[in-house]
Amino acid sequence: MPLSWFACANCGFWQRHFAPPDCPVCTDVRNDLPEDGWCFLPEADVAATHGGSAREVAPGLWAFTTSPTLGLGGTGWLIVRDGGNIAFEAAPYYSVAMLAQIEALGGIAFLAASHAHGYGALFQLQYLFDPEVVAIQRDDLQLTKAFRVTMPYDDTLELAPGYTLYHVGGHYEGQAALHDAPGRRLFCGDMFKIDQDPAGRSLAISSHKAFHKDIPLTHAELRRYREAIAPLDFDAVLTPFEYAPEVDRAVTLAALDDGLARAPGVQRFAL
Repeated sequence: MPLSWFACANCGFWQRHFAPPDCPVCTDVRNDLPEDGWCFLPEADVAATHGGSAREVAPGLWAFTTSPTLGLGGTGWLIVRDGGNIAFEAAPYYSVAMLAQIEALGGIAFLAASHAHGYGALFQLQYLFDPEVVAIQRDDLQLTKAFRVTMPYDDTLELAPGYTLYHVGGHYEGQAALHDAPGRRLFCGDMFKIDQDPAGRSLAISSHKAFHKDIPLTHAELRRYREAIAPLDFDAVLTPFEYAPEVDRAVTLAALDDGLARAPGVQRFAL
């Protein structure tokens, strides 16, 4: 059987394999195992059953989503800029039309993600656009078999002037955040979960080790988050799942301080 790409039907994590024996994301404590056993979808099956869409959520900032939902259903973000576009996180799968839209916007020069929950179909973006930089923090390299990391890093990595990756850990050992200084945005991975209403208005913010099971972070992990983002200026937060233009640096620091003032536990900080 030749090597091919397979998506986990439960979480959407992609593996390049002969026949995946299990899913390393689902077997991790941060996710649930599939109730009915493993189901791995060949790429051809996903391509035949899934489409998607692209929308500009702010000037020069595009969101790519897959439909119907595949796995965790994350968002692929694209920052369109002079000097080369930056893709951070990836949609679970990109249709031909979605890839054509990225091509029309100028392709991808820099590709990165926060952690495995945001990887999506990074392999598609690397295969088609061949960015020189594919950056993943070194502690998460064991989860990158579906694509090739060209630039592992330790604590920080400047992708381009004003666009810096910070290793924040916590939710995943190798989790990283991208600070977009020109856009005053923080692509925070799963540092924060933003509860939103159907209209997209943010209602509450929280931090977790495991979202499905409400496992909290330790105080040391929350302090590390705080130390990483306190020096950064931003007026909006973007997770792999939410765009929250009303959640700024002051809000995130207040939420972390609230967590540090309590015994460890998942607390939703109302906005």
